[in-house]
Amino acid sequence: MADDRIEGTVRTFGGKVQEGLGRATGDAKTEIEGHLNQAAGAVQDAYGRTKEAAAEGAQTVKDAAVASHDFLRRFMEENPHTTTAIALGIGLLIGYTAHRPPPQRRWWD
Repeated sequence: MADDRIEGTVRTFGGKVQEGLGRATGDAKTEIEGHLNQAAGAVQDAYGRTKEAAAEGAQTVKDAAVASHDFLRRFMEENPHTTTAIALGIGLLIGYTAHRPPPQRRWWD
């Protein structure tokens, strides 16, 4: 559990206690501060959850990148001729698109 989630949960709990204390004593200011602390704690907890989800997503993307790298490396090692033909085809395609002549002007342009 992230620090932000722990702090948010503690702040929410403290806000509930503060709200209850304000109700019991009839102090509206303390009760409102308790509500504000609860809201701030909920936001901090949500922020912590978001950070955790982002970290998990980044790890998933990293794992997928490593797996695809391993697959491509294994394919290239097992099929060197096919890999060479694919690389040659891609190189020819890039060369053709980079050095093709400009389009001809038409009489109506």
